[in-house]
Amino acid sequence: MQMPRLWNSNYTKIWLGNFMIFFSFMLLTPLLPLYLYDTFGADKHTIGLVLSGYTIMALITRMFSGYLVDSFPRRVVLIVSFALFFAFFAGYIVAGSLLLFAIVRTLHGAPFGSVTVANSTVAIDVLHPERRAEGIGYYGLSNNVATAISPSVALWIYNETGDFNVLFLISMLVAAVGMVIDATVKMPKRELIRDKAPLSFDRFFLLDGWRQALSMMCFSLSYGVVSTYVAIYGRQKLGIEGGSGFFFLLLAIGLIISRLTGGRKLRQGLVTRNAAVGMSISLCGYFLFALVPNEIGYYGAALIVGLGNGHMYPAYQTMFINLAPNSRRGTANSSLLVSWDVGIGLGTLIGGVVAQYVSYMAAFLVAAFVNLVGVLIFFILIKNHYNAHKLR
Repeated sequence: MQMPRLWNSNYTKIWLGNFMIFFSFMLLTPLLPLYLYDTFGADKHTIGLVLSGYTIMALITRMFSGYLVDSFPRRVVLIVSFALFFAFFAGYIVAGSLLLFAIVRTLHGAPFGSVTVANSTVAIDVLHPERRAEGIGYYGLSNNVATAISPSVALWIYNETGDFNVLFLISMLVAAVGMVIDATVKMPKRELIRDKAPLSFDRFFLLDGWRQALSMMCFSLSYGVVSTYVAIYGRQKLGIEGGSGFFFLLLAIGLIISRLTGGRKLRQGLVTRNAAVGMSISLCGYFLFALVPNEIGYYGAALIVGLGNGHMYPAYQTMFINLAPNSRRGTANSSLLVSWDVGIGLGTLIGGVVAQYVSYMAAFLVAAFVNLVGVLIFFILIKNHYNAHKLR
């Protein structure tokens, strides 16, 4: 019997739409600190406050986006979110003061949080059930490829033009292309939720996935510590100037390789096996980074963590989806993303405190041991529970 197509036209369009979201987002992210410093004379503390608003707003919005995606027509939620995500890029161009820029940047996080939940939920809808787990793994490649190439493209554009407005316009154009592509997707008909019961917390968060959420927060906390402080650690402690670009490139290569090789295992239903392999590989990478303070540990950890996370993340997303009824796929997706965001935020905060009062090595060791806690939660609380309670 012939397997259903994975790369059907609708899935391909949604994949490209997600690539455009993250490409336009990452085209600006690496250079915004420089823009704020050069244009408004902002200091480091102010830059951090301005840029953190985007992440906080995206996190808050994602908590409600799953409910919106499940309760209203997904096409409407997706296109409206994408249109707002596209429109806010114009705000960067017209913002004439630091305060106005900060407001625009913070508000821009809302449609970003909503469109990422809506797009990933539609991706699951348009996949054939037999290829769903595999498709979830490949869907993440759109993020990884965009994240790998867009910073280099941004630096090249800025070096050639010296004009930040060119970057803002290109990001806006890329987002517009993604919105048009997503608008052509044919989404399967589905019955909307008609639950007249009072709203409760489980409408916004998949309560049956709390174990996965707790473990995921441990993994993202580790990632938050390393990804936030890798550049300054490399420069100040290892004497590596500009090495963080190559670090993230190796990380992206590891993610891409593991997603390509792990997709077939997910299709075979080996979800917990993929998760266990991935988190074990990542754990080795974090301890390598913390315990080997040289270029081998620095760059080797990037590739290893990428290889591990590329197996772990789609497996966890599959677990969230398989624990939720079809009517709550949006809630399952938003629960995963919120868990990841909370961990990233905690990692940035805890890593900074430990690095300031103890050392960077201590911060990275904390990250590694928290990652170990996440692995233990998986084997003690998650693995058997998931296999006993999964819905498909």
